[in-house]
Amino acid sequence: MTYSSPRAWLAACAVTASTFLLASCTSGSDEGKAASAPSSPSESQRATGSSEKKLTEQAQAALAAVHSGKMVEAGAERVTDGIHTEPTLSEGKTYRLSLVCVGSGSAQLALEPASAGSETKVPCDQSVVQQRITVHKPIRIDVGGVKGSTGVIAWQIDAI
Repeated sequence: MTYSSPRAWLAACAVTASTFLLASCTSGSDEGKAASAPSSPSESQRATGSSEKKLTEQAQAALAAVHSGKMVEAGAERVTDGIHTEPTLSEGKTYRLSLVCVGSGSAQLALEPASAGSETKVPCDQSVVQQRITVHKPIRIDVGGVKGSTGVIAWQIDAI
């Protein structure tokens, strides 16, 4: 396209630019779509955090109901994260490990060395599983969720 004067060229550019802007602002109506989207990307994270907090509270309440002795160590983790701890326990003493899983599926308890206690299944049905631990050397406690399990595992070690 050839323009006879710079003025004609500027006018053509202005018309083209305004047409382009108008077309891009009005093409494909997005009205109403923004209203149906979450107001922030973290809404689903907050909802997950809220339900996780409720599960944690339920698990801790279940442990509190069976608590006896002097608490040494305790915690709560997502089933998918599991529990992996090496508590500082006194050699020659006996402790009670209490575990509860709230959610769905189950988890598996393993102790190292194996002589400290036995491997045990922990169902995620809010029932408390307890095991006596006799410490002869440092121990490691691992609790992992079985594939597909969800929820929260809470645990507590009491001196008895």
